[in-house]
Amino acid sequence: MEIISLQYPIASAQLVQQALPKALAIGHFDGVHRGHQNVIRRAVELAKANGLQSAVMTFHPHPKEVLGQSGQYAVSLTPLEDKIERFRRIGVDVVYIVTFDLNFAGVSPEDFVSQVLRPLHVRKAVVGFDFTFGAKGAGKPETLWALGEPDIEVEIVDPFMQDGDKVSSTLIREALQDGRPEAAEQLLGEPYQVRGTVIHGEGRGRTIGFPTANIRPEAGFLVPRQGVYAIMVHVEGKRMPGVLNIGVKPTFHEKLPEPVMEAHLFDFSGDLYEKTITVEFIAFLRTEKKFGSIDELISQIKADSDKARNVLTAYNK
Repeated sequence: MEIISLQYPIASAQLVQQALPKALAIGHFDGVHRGHQNVIRRAVELAKANGLQSAVMTFHPHPKEVLGQSGQYAVSLTPLEDKIERFRRIGVDVVYIVTFDLNFAGVSPEDFVSQVLRPLHVRKAVVGFDFTFGAKGAGKPETLWALGEPDIEVEIVDPFMQDGDKVSSTLIREALQDGRPEAAEQLLGEPYQVRGTVIHGEGRGRTIGFPTANIRPEAGFLVPRQGVYAIMVHVEGKRMPGVLNIGVKPTFHEKLPEPVMEAHLFDFSGDLYEKTITVEFIAFLRTEKKFGSIDELISQIKADSDKARNVLTAYNK
């Protein structure tokens, strides 16, 4: 898969290199959830059926961040690196990463089609039903349809419904912020993941029989609600079960400046310091709470571990 960064106006040398006709899926695609997957897979299908290259166009950073409306979009369900990996798994030939800056934000829908899509030799464009483009989001799917004639055929993909709700990045964010990773997995098509580095912590877990990996999440990831989770962890090519707490450790601290992530991996011994690991959030077990003694805490951690083992055995994915 080829990854190409573009900035508007697109350099003529880059346009010459992109002379092959394409079927292009367009969108920000945060999360690459099941609705996004339908859009991208349709572009791949059209490419194969018509002898075209399959391509995805996404935008970085998030338009709302550039326009001072970041809010919940200051963090992502899938930072750019993870998004690109999901595109690769779907079978895309080319990924265009368009720099979203104030200059690009002012491009009209007409210029987006005439100065971006046509020079890239787009022959088929696939977008979601709620796609917007151009300055102030003036362009809608129907606008793209009209502007694409006669040489760019536009296909609009209907919303993907799950239990009566439209699958969306917002719905996934709400599920994670509510402590419902199972619901997020249904919408994403896979467990929600956060990647981070194992750092040195207080070392207290080892002294009470439950050594933990303290994880510093990479910038850009949405961290789920505070509490205890059953997890699967990817590290150095292995996938291991465990239990994880996101919180402020109230049994030992009056107030930490920010929540920390601590994972206890079952039946594991070894040094994970400075290693990069990926956490899959499988199930929410309970909220964090303060214990009256270390013995109470140890008893609860054992109960959490037993419950997590049972959940993960039943999960079996």
